[in-house]
Amino acid sequence: MNPKVDDFLSRNEKWQKEMEQLRKIVLDCGLTEKLKWGNPCYTFQERNIVLIHGFRDYCALLFFKGALLNDTHDILIQQTKNVQAARQVRFTNVKEIVKMAQVLKAYIYEAIEVEKAGLKVALKPTAAFTMPGEFQQKLDANPALKAAFEALTPGRQRAYLLHFAAAKQSRTRVSRIEKYIPQIMDGKGIND
Repeated sequence: MNPKVDDFLSRNEKWQKEMEQLRKIVLDCGLTEKLKWGNPCYTFQERNIVLIHGFRDYCALLFFKGALLNDTHDILIQQTKNVQAARQVRFTNVKEIVKMAQVLKAYIYEAIEVEKAGLKVALKPTAAFTMPGEFQQKLDANPALKAAFEALTPGRQRAYLLHFAAAKQSRTRVSRIEKYIPQIMDGKGIND
């Protein structure tokens, strides 16, 4: 048990009992506990397997490579249409978690086996994501910006494209693009 996770759970009033129950189940599977991205994260040989996180209406156990699991109980949820690899199991109370403990353990053990086998989720290439016209114009007009954007990891590129394309109005897209040009030039992702 990681003291940083103890501290995190002690401050999480809304989902504390649910998260503690999930924590117990995950630790029974022999994973290493860390605090990553501000949430309890569980690893196998330094590879991320599952993450516990809370939202307004539910808490969840997120499988990093959930798309590769055999979802025999039909419990895995794709958070949004843009999430490619991760899948969640959502809960609203401790009773649901206790009832599903053995199923969750089976999924966790399968996730460990996926990691041991070195399986990877086939991600859509960045080119498959919508390139907003406003951003394409900026890239065409500024070779340094284009080079900086192309030097980013594919995941960082996708995050920017999704964020820019999500705006409904052109002026909002332009505003978002202008805001993030310095970060792109510095080689940083949208959340860095």
